[in-house]
Amino acid sequence: MSLIRFIMMAAILSVTTMTASAADPLKVAFVYSAPIGDGGWNFAHEKARREVQAKFGNKIKTMYVEAVADGADSERVMRDLISQGANVLVGTSFGYMGPMLNLSGEHSAVKFEHVSGYKTSPNMRVVNSRIYEGYYLAGIVAGSMTKSNILGFVGAVPVPEVIRNINSFTLGAQSVNPKITTKVVWINEWFNPPKETDAANSLINSGADVLMQNTASAAVPQAAEQRGKRAFGVYSDMAAYAPKAVLGSAIINWTPYYTHAIQQVLDGSWKTGASLWGVKQDSIDLVGIAQDVPASTKARLIEVKSGLKSGAFSVWKGPILDQAGKEMVARDKDAADAFLEAMNIYVKGVEGKSPGK
Repeated sequence: MSLIRFIMMAAILSVTTMTASAADPLKVAFVYSAPIGDGGWNFAHEKARREVQAKFGNKIKTMYVEAVADGADSERVMRDLISQGANVLVGTSFGYMGPMLNLSGEHSAVKFEHVSGYKTSPNMRVVNSRIYEGYYLAGIVAGSMTKSNILGFVGAVPVPEVIRNINSFTLGAQSVNPKITTKVVWINEWFNPPKETDAANSLINSGADVLMQNTASAAVPQAAEQRGKRAFGVYSDMAAYAPKAVLGSAIINWTPYYTHAIQQVLDGSWKTGASLWGVKQDSIDLVGIAQDVPASTKARLIEVKSGLKSGAFSVWKGPILDQAGKEMVARDKDAADAFLEAMNIYVKGVEGKSPGK
């Protein structure tokens, strides 16, 4: 009788343990390159983390580490998160690519989501946003609002994504104002507010009266406001940081993608690969358009966004010329994603030598 009771208790304990294990939440860890209060890139990812946590409830448990430098420091932080039981690891800096690739080979059960990279493995994939669509939309506004016909761009790190954004911003502006030229100052960092401010002031001193950036903080629009110029927010809505200067903000909404990725892990359909999310997937938009932007410009924005959503409009449809007047994209041809992902030259109208050449 005692043996039967023992067997029954063991069976109950086994079922209870299996049920508890099945109910364990999926642990999703985010690693950010700068403080989450940067107002831009990392703030956008943190906003999405909070939203997916609320959406999935007790099915997942999210955690994050902010202000993590590229290289050895990022690998140390990621190893620690994996030791804490992370099932999914999201890295939000281009510079995390090497460490994440190394770790993916060591931890085959962990899913790695790398933002802005291009290398994959069986358990590591990459996602990039079509933020260049947001830059094009911002360019339409910039081209209609500039008085000097000179735009300024504070570049972070000279990788294809940033060069693509500079070009798209310029193309958008030229679509409404063919006289546009764009000056660029590079700071070679993703997040350094003092350098961003210095670069913004340098561009203003060179005649630029509307500024854009690919850096992570709100320093550029704040510098523009102090000088009585106009600017844009990027990645997140930055109107609150410089309400008199900001003409709009080219934002990335990461919630749709992170929802998609987490659901795939939960239901077992996750696969490696690369993807691009844009206006069509509700991931890119230009928000907070300033009241003094002309009605005709706002109407054009609606038209272009509608075309991007349906696929009827393409930012990179030829003919598009490079600085030397050589054809980059042939007439009536859409640039392939592979071309955009490897971009290293400026379009006609951008001044200076492209650092990618």
